[in-house]
Amino acid sequence: MRGRSILGRLFLLAAAALALLAIAGALAPRQFAASSGADSPILYTVARGYDPLAWIHGADRFDAGAMVFVKDSRGRHPLVPDFAASADPAVSFDAENVMFSGKQKKQDPWQIWEISAAGGKPQRITACADDCIRPFYLPGNRIVYAKKIEGRFVVEAATLADGRATAPVVRLTYGPGNSLPDDVLRDGRILFEAISAFGADGTPELYTIYSDGSGVESYRCDHGKARHAGKQMRSGDIVFASQSGLGRFTSALAQEVPISAPAGEYAGDVTETATGDWLVSWRSNANRAFQLMQWTESVGRPFLSAPVDTLRPAVVEANANVIQPTPITQRTIPKRHPSALHDWPFANLLCLNAYSSKYKFAEGSIHLVRLYTRDAAGNVKLLGTAPVESDGSFYVQTIGDQSLQIELLDGSGKTLKREAGWFWMRRGEQRVCVGCHAGPETAPENAVPMILLKSTTPADMTGAAMQHSSGGD
Repeated sequence: MRGRSILGRLFLLAAAALALLAIAGALAPRQFAASSGADSPILYTVARGYDPLAWIHGADRFDAGAMVFVKDSRGRHPLVPDFAASADPAVSFDAENVMFSGKQKKQDPWQIWEISAAGGKPQRITACADDCIRPFYLPGNRIVYAKKIEGRFVVEAATLADGRATAPVVRLTYGPGNSLPDDVLRDGRILFEAISAFGADGTPELYTIYSDGSGVESYRCDHGKARHAGKQMRSGDIVFASQSGLGRFTSALAQEVPISAPAGEYAGDVTETATGDWLVSWRSNANRAFQLMQWTESVGRPFLSAPVDTLRPAVVEANANVIQPTPITQRTIPKRHPSALHDWPFANLLCLNAYSSKYKFAEGSIHLVRLYTRDAAGNVKLLGTAPVESDGSFYVQTIGDQSLQIELLDGSGKTLKREAGWFWMRRGEQRVCVGCHAGPETAPENAVPMILLKSTTPADMTGAAMQHSSGGD
């Protein structure tokens, strides 16, 4: 009897211990299970209706809701099952946290949220009056995202403290159209898409900017095709969606390089697996939904005997789009750039040689430069006119944090070339350009520009006496 009593007690103790373990497991935050294969768990968005370019008009990309899912060794499950909608997943550099755009209730505006990669309760980061979408992590506990202001998306950066977006909140884009961040490059710049003036109705183009809003420029100058949803690959190349499928920018070339991907339409946001394959959102035509496919891209992989042109299904959902693949894995923290902005209400622009351009100008033909801006109603305003020296140099001081446009004129005041699009300079920015639309591959001559030999005081184009302009040519 005594032996049976001891065994019984041991059985009860073991049962109690197992029960406690089960309860503890149920109460513990859910972690993303490691993949049994070589690849990391991934996040992706599933949406019934999806228009990747709806942001161009300030509209919602998801007309029938969206939901972020996790795929790991346990299968698939929603990232935040209690939310009415979620999208735009972004993983922190240490893979400890996930940001996303979310709506707790259907009628809520989109806000930026964060949740631990171990699970738990999501915390709202932003408190935007209208939609805030497409977040990314920046170095130094900062984030970048798109915020809708008066029906138009602009890009903002904010400090992340105690799980909230706090001051300083810095607006980064000041163009007349909508803008949307795409990625944070390893050199610290933000890759974003915005409307280019090239094309009948304006087409999306890829641009870069520093995290203080300075140094905005198009990534390449061969405009014309719609390019959007760009991502930096391990090689350093930028891969993006275009009208012809997929394209890339590589540092060795000054123009887009086509990618020989299988025929069809691509949503962009291409990412790489641990084995080097690409995860791409693809559909055969506009009447089908995007599905997440895996593809072996052969460039830079000489061990492949031949390109693998077959798309293999990775995640397929019936009657829904599968987009925005995002691996849950650690990444190298991008470089952090200290801001060089001064506490000035204006900005200075030095052009070394306006003849250094993809456009051809006859020697000695450029005599004047004009600068334009836009008022609150969108009307074009003339800021001023300044001389251009015989070596093509000019030096001007202009307003900051507003749209700007440059026009070059000959000696008789006739327009030689006027920008079709708009750029801007931040308050307190001092910028030196090699030329006018010269392209990032162009290096300046080792010479002091003539304009600085005459005077180191810039021509005033701050618009003290702004005049109305009739518009562009």
